Amino acid sequence: MWDFFKRQRLQRKGYSCGKKRREQNRSEWVEALSSSPYVRALIVASFVCAMGVMVRMLDETSVFWNLGSSSLLGIGCLSAIILTSVAHLRIYLCPCYASNGRFLLTFLALLLQLVLMQGTNFLVRLNQLPESSVIYFAPLALAPMLMTLLLGPPHGLFAVIYGSLLGTLLMPNDIGLPFAIVSAASGWAAVRATQSLRKRGTLMRAGFYAGLAGVAGCALLGLMEPVWHSPGSLAPWKKLAAEAPVMLLAGILTSTIAGSLLPLLEGVFRITTTVSWLELGDLNHPLLRRMTMEAPGTWHHSLMVANLAEAAALDVGANPTICRVCALFHDVGKLTKPEYYIENTNGSENPHDDLTPSMSALVVISHVKDGVDLALKHKLNPQIIDVIQQHHGNSLIVYFYRRALDQAEEIKKQVVEGKLPEEDIPEVSESSFRYPGPKPDFRESAIISLADAVESASRSLSKPTPSRIETLVDEIIRARARDGQLDECDLTMRELKSVRDSFSKTLRTALHRRIPYPGEKERETRTKEETRADRIESAADRPRTGPGQRNPATTVIARRQTAG
Repeated sequence: MWDFFKRQRLQRKGYSCGKKRREQNRSEWVEALSSSPYVRALIVASFVCAMGVMVRMLDETSVFWNLGSSSLLGIGCLSAIILTSVAHLRIYLCPCYASNGRFLLTFLALLLQLVLMQGTNFLVRLNQLPESSVIYFAPLALAPMLMTLLLGPPHGLFAVIYGSLLGTLLMPNDIGLPFAIVSAASGWAAVRATQSLRKRGTLMRAGFYAGLAGVAGCALLGLMEPVWHSPGSLAPWKKLAAEAPVMLLAGILTSTIAGSLLPLLEGVFRITTTVSWLELGDLNHPLLRRMTMEAPGTWHHSLMVANLAEAAALDVGANPTICRVCALFHDVGKLTKPEYYIENTNGSENPHDDLTPSMSALVVISHVKDGVDLALKHKLNPQIIDVIQQHHGNSLIVYFYRRALDQAEEIKKQVVEGKLPEEDIPEVSESSFRYPGPKPDFRESAIISLADAVESASRSLSKPTPSRIETLVDEIIRARARDGQLDECDLTMRELKSVRDSFSKTLRTALHRRIPYPGEKERETRTKEETRADRIESAADRPRTGPGQRNPATTVIARRQTAG
């Protein structure tokens, strides 16, 4: 509130425009809840209670009640599976364990699949169908699909393992082991089919593959009359042909449910899937369309950075889609003052010639804050905003810093000569010429930061030979590492070498020299000669520089005529 009154007072005096820059902030209590161990314990306790309610609804023929003479063994098995799942997250999936939002999503997906299985089991008993029909109708691949799409294949395999184990305890005793095997096969097929999903429409294909894996498992276990029984009869084939489409349809229906829940879960848990990243990379986005019209040089630079970052991400195992989309938006802040960036000047006058080095540095630095402001205004993904903030880290703007030092040295010389007073010597602080940061703190952001620096520097190469490109890339990456710009990310030295090799390869392709067409050399030579002749003629038309002096161009022409 005090900031509001202060801003109003400055506005009345003419020192402020009255507008407040948008900032990306999260409240402290949200940060505390997202990592609190008490919240994590509450999630586990809620999951245990939900499992207890489902167990209480089971009849005496279930696996849970047939593990021993009393329910203690069933309770022990259920508790062991849940505790093992928590330990699995803690040891092998640490980011998911540390984030209570993702921790909740993991157990929520498992619980949703188990509830639907219980509902399927109830309908089968209600309609007096065979117990094995539960396997045909149950959504065995729902949790693996959701977890793979939202969090990645390792989380999908987690859902396969513990979804199968917990689901087995809830099934009738006669089909417990077959259910576990078929559920694992169907879930694994779903993970494999969805791990490289790039279109929502192909989710149906993943459901079909999950159902097909379930059919294969049922046939091998004898649930659908395998072909080796009664080899001389067509009855097994008829049974397989009648029951297989049911399981295939159940797999497709499971993928439909997963596709319907996906946007809801993305919004609630603030997770962006690969499909959503591809939608964010639509070139018809208003900011990208503005960039093509108002800052074409910056747009071309962003495209090159996107190509560099995407290729490098593929080589080091990072997410190439995130790299490409974030790279397209990383310089969107230059839309505020596009004419102050050299890629947009088109050889015209440089506006920085009329500014002091410190003011030029402020203008250049402001494109980071302006970019965050525009990204928040257009409600871009939080990771895009992080890349906009981090793609320069707190690096030094070397050109204007050296320019300021040179001007300070010139003023010092004039002070020594007595032309200027000593008070005119400016104080050049390195901190005034550094970006505000923060440094890149995840792999994709670091790759984009390096790609941005490499692409900008490559424009200064007059003869981009392979050796010069490799030397330039190596020097830039080493300089960024020495400056501490890569301290916060988890890129290893081996991965940095892969990034360097990828950048060099992409730049060699982009900056290759074109073979001149026949006659092009003659046209270039003729054009140069005509240009030179025009300059001489224009110089000959100028008046003499003084009385008794001849124009140098006239002298040159006279000498040529004499020589002819």
